[in-house]
Amino acid sequence: MSEILSDPEYERLHAWLRARHERAFRENLLEGTRLLAEGRPMEALPFLQRAHRLEPENVDAALNLSGAYLLAGKPQHAVPVLEAALAIAPHSVQLWINLGAAYLGNRATATDDRQRRALAAFQRALELDPLAPSVAYNIGLIHYDRGEIEEAARAFRRAVLADPEDRDARLMLERMELLRAGRSSAAHRSNS
Repeated sequence: MSEILSDPEYERLHAWLRARHERAFRENLLEGTRLLAEGRPMEALPFLQRAHRLEPENVDAALNLSGAYLLAGKPQHAVPVLEAALAIAPHSVQLWINLGAAYLGNRATATDDRQRRALAAFQRALELDPLAPSVAYNIGLIHYDRGEIEEAARAFRRAVLADPEDRDARLMLERMELLRAGRSSAAHRSNS
């Protein structure tokens, strides 16, 4: 192309194209993020997909796109976006949290493998930030679903320590304590 254009013309054209690319990325990311913040993930998806296509290594674009997929009920689409982003930013707590949610998908239909992958991602988030919001609570829910009452109680206890105002974690912790007490008294009766 430099044979058709002089070097200064080529540089101006290149700068103009780069600016247009950056503007398109920024506009799509901002609009998608706005729609996502307004609770409109389906409407946000096309904007965030475009932003991610324009700059696939931008972690903010990946994070927002994965959030839109999760909120739109399409966790399987979030997984590859998050895994690629974690190759770039392996210490991003929010990427690990989103990956845990994406791996898990619908709690009611989550397979053992999906639960284990979600637990591993959530555990990584807690390693990076021991007080990461809602992570211990989500770990507790998975253990509860798996019938692992002691692990669930431990996770809910940690969730309450991280956020003493978390009423859901407190309620689940109380439920775990009742289950543990019920198991203990049933074991005691069977030994008598």
